[in-house]
Amino acid sequence: MPQPRWISRCTLLVAGAFAAAALTACGNSSPAPTASSSSTTGSATATSAGKSAPTTPLEISDASATQLCDMIRPELSNWRVQGPTLGRIGLNALVHEWALRNGGINGHVLADKAMIDRITTKSCADVHQQAIEALELPDLASGLAF
Repeated sequence: MPQPRWISRCTLLVAGAFAAAALTACGNSSPAPTASSSSTTGSATATSAGKSAPTTPLEISDASATQLCDMIRPELSNWRVQGPTLGRIGLNALVHEWALRNGGINGHVLADKAMIDRITTKSCADVHQQAIEALELPDLASGLAF
């Protein structure tokens, strides 16, 4: 039954596109998620549009990092079959969904795409390596276009 999975992906891609448009038009005013006692920190930098991201580093809880790994892991085989072009679209949709689930931090991810590599390298290095191989990328940040 591949069709229900495809419908789900299409819905996810559309939702991600609308979320990106909303964040671009309105800015990201959502507070950053709270951090656990052990967390991964993402640094904030200026965006390509000239706007500055918040100057405080974003802390990602271990639970949020695990969630990202758990979302990527089942997609690896799909990305290998679909190829890097479609796989990169899937990666963008997945990262958008993860960022929305974790306090609407899409703006932070946009300002510091490398945070996805830092999070996955720390929390699931094997998944990170398999993803960059399947997507034929030097790092995951290179595949993020949002």
